[in-house]
Amino acid sequence: MSLMSEFKDFAANGSVIDLAVGMIIGAAFGTITTSLVEDIIMPLVSAVMGGDLDFANMFTVLGDVPEGTAMTYEALKEAGVPMLAYGNFITVLINFVILAFIIFMMVRSMNKMRAADEEAPAEPSEEVVLLREISEKLSK
Repeated sequence: MSLMSEFKDFAANGSVIDLAVGMIIGAAFGTITTSLVEDIIMPLVSAVMGGDLDFANMFTVLGDVPEGTAMTYEALKEAGVPMLAYGNFITVLINFVILAFIIFMMVRSMNKMRAADEEAPAEPSEEVVLLREISEKLSK
């Protein structure tokens, strides 16, 4: 079997295609979750915590800051200043927790659907119904 035909068989396998679709949807869903956290949740948390709290600019400088560099996360990162960006970490952590919770809820609902399918008793086949009727008539 040639390398190309093996690759074709591998790529045409249903689980590989399912994985590819899952990765694409996951990436898109990650973008939506990031926007939810950065654009909706973090501003609400900032408002509840007392106003103009910007998590993106919560950091501790660990090295020397070049003269004339603004004390913002972006400017310091561009200047290569070592810093501990705990505000960015908080944002990413909240993003992860939301994404993990949503995935948990999706898996939970899938498990419930599978359990419901397994619990539903199968209707007896036509042959079984006929055999039961014959058996009942013979036993009388």
